[in-house]
Amino acid sequence: MVRTFRQVTAVLTVVAVGLLWLTARPQGQNTGLPSTKKGDWTHYTADVHGTRYAPLDQINKDNFNKLEVAWRFKTDNLGTRPEYKLEGTPLAINGVLYTTAGTRRSVVALDGRTGELIWAHSYREGNRAAIAPRQLSGRGVSYWTDGKGDERVLYVTTGYRLIALNAKNGAMVPSFGENGVVDLKKGAVVGKGQQIDLETGEIGLHATPTVVKDVVIVGSSFKEGMTVHTHNNTKGLVRAFDVRSGKLLWTFHTIPRPGEFGNDTWENESWAVNGNTGVWTQITVDEEAGLVYLPVETPTSDFYGGHRPGNNLFGESLVCVDLKTGQRKWHFQFIHHGIWDHDMSSAAMLTDVNKDGKIIKAVAVPTKQSYVYAFNRITGEPLWPMVETPVPQSDVPGEKSSPTQPIPMDAHGKPFAYARPFIKVPDDIIDFTPELRAEALENLKRYRVENSPYVPLILGDVNGKLGTLNIGNTAGGTNWPGGGLDPETHIFYTQASNSSVTTGSLAEPPPGFSDIRYVAGVKGREFRELEGPGFGSAADAPQRGGRTGGPGGAESGRGAGAAGAGAAAAGGGRGGGFGGPGPQGLSVVKPPYGVVAAVNLDKGELMWQVPHGDTPDAVRNHPALQGLNIPKTGQTGSVGIVVTKTLVIAGDPQVTSPQGRPRGAMLRAYDKQTGEQVGAVWLPAAQSGSPMTYKGPDGRQYIVVAVSGGNYSGEYISFALPQSETRTSQ
Repeated sequence: MVRTFRQVTAVLTVVAVGLLWLTARPQGQNTGLPSTKKGDWTHYTADVHGTRYAPLDQINKDNFNKLEVAWRFKTDNLGTRPEYKLEGTPLAINGVLYTTAGTRRSVVALDGRTGELIWAHSYREGNRAAIAPRQLSGRGVSYWTDGKGDERVLYVTTGYRLIALNAKNGAMVPSFGENGVVDLKKGAVVGKGQQIDLETGEIGLHATPTVVKDVVIVGSSFKEGMTVHTHNNTKGLVRAFDVRSGKLLWTFHTIPRPGEFGNDTWENESWAVNGNTGVWTQITVDEEAGLVYLPVETPTSDFYGGHRPGNNLFGESLVCVDLKTGQRKWHFQFIHHGIWDHDMSSAAMLTDVNKDGKIIKAVAVPTKQSYVYAFNRITGEPLWPMVETPVPQSDVPGEKSSPTQPIPMDAHGKPFAYARPFIKVPDDIIDFTPELRAEALENLKRYRVENSPYVPLILGDVNGKLGTLNIGNTAGGTNWPGGGLDPETHIFYTQASNSSVTTGSLAEPPPGFSDIRYVAGVKGREFRELEGPGFGSAADAPQRGGRTGGPGGAESGRGAGAAGAGAAAAGGGRGGGFGGPGPQGLSVVKPPYGVVAAVNLDKGELMWQVPHGDTPDAVRNHPALQGLNIPKTGQTGSVGIVVTKTLVIAGDPQVTSPQGRPRGAMLRAYDKQTGEQVGAVWLPAAQSGSPMTYKGPDGRQYIVVAVSGGNYSGEYISFALPQSETRTSQ
């Protein structure tokens, strides 16, 4: 059916320092409060509970292979140059999509049926954005409405400002903050409370704000903590603002100050001279209970904690705070005194669980360790035992590692893992041929290897042991895309990298580089500084040779789509078939390299696990493997999923060129109950942003996914069934 549109007038308007195209939005939309039940996608994670679930079934296992491209939106001109790591997930509100894109981190509104640009907004920040720690185009926006005509889109700029836009036309809302802007750097501090410089102070955010009721909640993030200049960096914080006025409502200090709970876990007053400990992933909320769930990252620095003795709350913890006041209700620390970069990378997912015949309001979290952590979300009581387990200890001078770490157990008393939480030697080592296995085992003699998920880094030396063998600590496991959950069946689903091997090592920094005693590196190798994901990619950042997410680009643990550069620099190797201790350029571990898994939270057990992604070209075409029958291996890398009524959908994290199809990637659909792949459609590049789905103004179900990487610049691609195949009834 052809729909008519109101007359569209494009007006080029400068709003403060913002650039804006204003047009009208489509007719024929739904009205009232949006919801996933109506076919909307209202939050980055579909809903405020973090489920990534949409109760749509027009696209199913019988017709997924019939999907065709409905529209495409290229992001090249939203900035001074194209972007090569597009991580956004659009919102869908009453037939209009809202998201961020481009090296300017522009906000765009798109027609949900055609992908046509309705309006665009960008905010010029000059040097403040050019030196910001988080320079990618962001993961999207947030939406709020009073249900009476006031509709707003909120996002965080590259330079760490919170901006409210009129959802109808993209104009900045003058009554919010100062002419539509809240400067989030105001209130960010170092040391015992010194305000950071508003231009050069280090703090930013990739994630979207979380909007619930009339409150908008914003986290914080920093550069990578592997080779930082000081342990006395900006301190992490989470703040809530009034969504109408921008007024500050409360602040939660992730490094507790004197008198606050947890301050005593920073021994020798180390709280005062350390930073980071931000909340850089998505924040979720139980709006009925008035509780907010904060996944907290590692303190400064990622791999050496000698300047911060103690357990360091709230580092690497899930913290539940009161929505009205920001006061802590409960917390659980996943890693005591973190020295592995095991940031809490994923949004907490809320659901009710039927455990032993009793309904429990639960929260579940996938992690870089590929462990399942599940709690009563009201009280914080674990649903299954958390066993404090003795772990290997550090021998690095000045380090004081924790003697134990909590390991979650499933209903059968076994570690509750859905992917490989550590490398078990020799069981997990490559075994395609005896020769390759022997070479891998010989290579491992130059590393500290123990059958534990928490093996501390060593002082690596080119003339001795090179590093420590770990997995999942930098790139995941499950990284920033997180998982998804069906609130009707209480089953959660996630993709996980099963081969993100790191060979972590520490070394003294070059003279004058840092006040931290040891940073990531190997003695005898050239020192390499690691900066934040996408650093140098902002529209006004100077070009430094190489584009972010493409050849030479900066990718690492907080936001890397693959086993990024952070893993390599931590000791020289990254898994999944590139470098490290693997033989002849192959991964040191056996397949699967990446998986999609399902976890039954009612039963407390893994339901199924299947390889995700075609076998990488470097494996399929390897000379040492010719003539061997190698099953589908899956792929290293982190990608998000979307859960529908019957399907789990995720794209490949890598590009491949197997016989029978063009070089590219695939968007795959799995049966929710069995894990069987029931369909796949071609993508021109790897999935780089988490997919979403919505019901369009024309009654069709659409799936949108961001793709980019290598030589392919950022693009949103929308799929739908052909009109002849579309069932209009839901």
